[in-house]
Amino acid sequence: MGRGRVVLKRIENKINRQVTFAKRRNGLLKKAYELSVLCDAEIALIIFSNRGKLYEFCSSSNMLKTLDRYQRCSQLEYGILARESQGTFDEYLSLKARVEFLQRSQRNLLGEDLEPLNTNELEQLEDQLEKSLHQIRSTKTQFMLDELSDLRRKERTLIEANRAIKRKWDYEFHSCQLEEFETGNVLQLSWENSGQNIPCSRQPTHTETFFQPLERDPAPQIRYHPVSAEQTSIANPAQNATTFMPGWMV
Repeated sequence: MGRGRVVLKRIENKINRQVTFAKRRNGLLKKAYELSVLCDAEIALIIFSNRGKLYEFCSSSNMLKTLDRYQRCSQLEYGILARESQGTFDEYLSLKARVEFLQRSQRNLLGEDLEPLNTNELEQLEDQLEKSLHQIRSTKTQFMLDELSDLRRKERTLIEANRAIKRKWDYEFHSCQLEEFETGNVLQLSWENSGQNIPCSRQPTHTETFFQPLERDPAPQIRYHPVSAEQTSIANPAQNATTFMPGWMV
């Protein structure tokens, strides 16, 4: 079985700590040497023990030369970082001032914190509000006009659709009427053709059978019986006594 994983923490036993330091120090120096040989790298290794004893390794012939090179690179990188940090800080200050100005302007537009403003600043604020109000009204008017145009376009579309539906309905209605008319003509012709083959005899009506013509005498005779004056006076004695009748009435 292999060794278990070593927990990285301070070794409490002093002897064991010194033994471990010596072993790992030698291993670290060996690894630094191998890395410099294999990769042709310039390596400088400095180790101080807990007692303050120095252990070092340098792949070049002069440790100070390597340290000087390290210092120049460190200063250059530090300067770049410092300049970047300064630029970032300046940008932060500028953005902070901008945010404060915008917040103050917003409060002024809402009618707050107006006491520190002078007359000119108040007039500028008033002009800005009027321009903003004009822009808002213009935008609102344009928006309403656009909506009105859309509604008119929809209205025209609906009218065209309604007309198309009406034309279609009229066409179907006239087609149905034409079909009904043609069907009626066909039925009438069939009835007429069937009626020509049936004999028709006229039957006497009830009136003709009830009222029969009277038979009259072909030679009617009118007879006149003359009456004498004496018979007339005898028949109407009262009338002769009271009434005078002219001769043409007798």
